[in-house]
Amino acid sequence: MTVEDIISSMLREEGGFQKAFRNMLEEELEMSLSEFCSMSGISQSTMYKILEEGREPNLRTIRHIIRALNLVTRSGDSNFVAVIASSTFMESLPKTMELENKKITIREYPISTVEDAIIAAVRAERDGALAIVCAPIIAVTVRKILRIPVSPVMPLGSVLKALDDIKGMV
Repeated sequence: MTVEDIISSMLREEGGFQKAFRNMLEEELEMSLSEFCSMSGISQSTMYKILEEGREPNLRTIRHIIRALNLVTRSGDSNFVAVIASSTFMESLPKTMELENKKITIREYPISTVEDAIIAAVRAERDGALAIVCAPIIAVTVRKILRIPVSPVMPLGSVLKALDDIKGMV
């Protein structure tokens, strides 16, 4: 989950910010609320009111939280691979992987158009991605504009399954 996901959650539903923020804090950052508060400079009472009492944070507090999350995720997530794909594809992705005894985070960049994918690729490189995994249709273009490795997803297994399914229909 990214900071952008937290903002989207907040806009989608009442209480979405609280759920997304708590999920990111506990599951992805593995950080307690008091650790986050001391690092961010946001008072524990303010965060308690937002998370436990369900109060909606004001814009100033949201900016402060996002700034702190960006600092934490960028410093604690320096080893990540960006996966650029549709949201439905992302549902089955693992959150981390092991590479030469190093824990590598998989950071999702959900997209819905080719243009979104190119923008996401540039953003992923700017965010510090070690490499990018994306659809073959954009991999060629992305390789020309980025300096990091780009690996296309080659879904041969799913294409063969789809062809088998079609055999039964025709």
